[in-house]
Amino acid sequence: MTACQPEKASMETSAKEISADASRIKSHLRFLSDDLLEGRDTGARGHEIAALYIAAEFEKYGLKPAGDNDTYMQRVDFRQVHLDQSSVKLTLTKEGKETELTYPKQFITSANANELQSLTQGDLVFVGYGIIAPELDHDDYQGLDVEGKVVVALSGKPKSFPSEEGAHFGSTNEKKRHATEHGAIGLISISTPTFEKVRPYQNLLNYLHAPTVRWVDKDGVPAGTFPQLNSGAYFSKEAAEILFAGASSNLEQIYAQLEKDESPKGFDLHTSIKLELTSTHKQISSPNVAAILEGSDPTLKNEYVLYSAHSDHIGFAKTVKKDKINNGAMDNATGTSVLLETARMFSLLEKRPKRSILFVAVTAEEKGLLGSDYYAQNPTVPARSIVANVNLDMPILTYEFGDVIAFGAEHSDLKESVAKAAEKIGLELSPDPWPHMALFTRSDHYSFVKQGIPAVFLVPGLKSADPEIDGSEQFNNFINTNYHKPSDDFSQKFNWKAATKFAEVNYHIGLTLAEQPNRSSWNEGDFFGDNFSK
Repeated sequence: MTACQPEKASMETSAKEISADASRIKSHLRFLSDDLLEGRDTGARGHEIAALYIAAEFEKYGLKPAGDNDTYMQRVDFRQVHLDQSSVKLTLTKEGKETELTYPKQFITSANANELQSLTQGDLVFVGYGIIAPELDHDDYQGLDVEGKVVVALSGKPKSFPSEEGAHFGSTNEKKRHATEHGAIGLISISTPTFEKVRPYQNLLNYLHAPTVRWVDKDGVPAGTFPQLNSGAYFSKEAAEILFAGASSNLEQIYAQLEKDESPKGFDLHTSIKLELTSTHKQISSPNVAAILEGSDPTLKNEYVLYSAHSDHIGFAKTVKKDKINNGAMDNATGTSVLLETARMFSLLEKRPKRSILFVAVTAEEKGLLGSDYYAQNPTVPARSIVANVNLDMPILTYEFGDVIAFGAEHSDLKESVAKAAEKIGLELSPDPWPHMALFTRSDHYSFVKQGIPAVFLVPGLKSADPEIDGSEQFNNFINTNYHKPSDDFSQKFNWKAATKFAEVNYHIGLTLAEQPNRSSWNEGDFFGDNFSK
């Protein structure tokens, strides 16, 4: 039996003697990105195979099951919703004249997760950005009556808003929440010049046939939906021009205000809308995989440092090319492989860290952070016992890096902890190089942030250990060439020294967080801490 137990090392020598094994990371990555798994789509057989592989590795390391019913799996039920493309019909009525918009040339819409047959009908009211942000002295609903009406909101947020806080306030979820709280029955979003640069309307047409997915609770109710907002649509500039023609401010005037970073005031559009569509619903299921390395301190072992990485990807590509499998090697077989190697490294310790370490490979990240959202709202350990989250998503492992980036570190004392851990292996913590992208709000860690848990999204930095290699160029090359494409496979030129270094810095971060006297905490007065901590 002893042959099955992981090799041990003493706590005192762990930092020096426990190191990452490149061959193990390589083998995990090779398997998880293989064609056999068919892109690990949520609910598909390939992802089930990946989940079973991850669970088997956790068991091999002697970790305690942290799923449901003393297993490693936390099964999540989802509702997969498709839109009947031929059913969509949208009509605007102004002064008795009807104008039917053309789908999808002029507008797009999505399936309804709550109803099979949807009819949204009512008067339209323009509500600016549709944002309420008391902290920024901004209220687009002030003085407007939208009870029983359909609101029309600009995409995005004012330029003057701070990037990360603005990403929260300008999110579709927040806009839907405010619309619902003010009695609206539908939400129409309209394109803006800024949004068009980031996500051109033409590009959105590539996702017409993609299903909407929501996790459902024990009563079968889909999470993250607003049933009162029966359905909605996204208008192209062409459709928005039709809608605002003859209004108190036309689209050109509104866009001119945006150019000056002014927030247009809302007004009644004196136009009504009728939007009809049909949806089909399908139930699917997919697991999160969770395991625990129990801590050694009698009290602190009841607190958990959480590592997360998403194990899913996007399945088959709709392409005429022979290779249709989106293998997701970098996104996120790399992060999952490093999570597994980090778990193995912890399992070698003879004296466990004081706090427990919780490892969760989450599903459905590509569907909207759904697996992590489910786990964060339905944790398999007491919710208040999770002290910090370190998230691993798409580390670019093609060059040996000399620094790390921890998105969101400046919001909590995790910044000091991460810097201290990185220094142990000769790395420095660099600031966010893309603050305008608000990456702190765009991966699985944000699901835990919304439950009040301090978190960081850790990636290799852009400083290369080799002066002949430009880390920023390596990152951009992946994004422009392989991101969400079948070419994101094992044939890429991985740097295994980078892989081991990334696993080791993760290990030291977890060790630091598990050993420090006090649990991680938000900075005083931090927006996310103040809004989400319970």
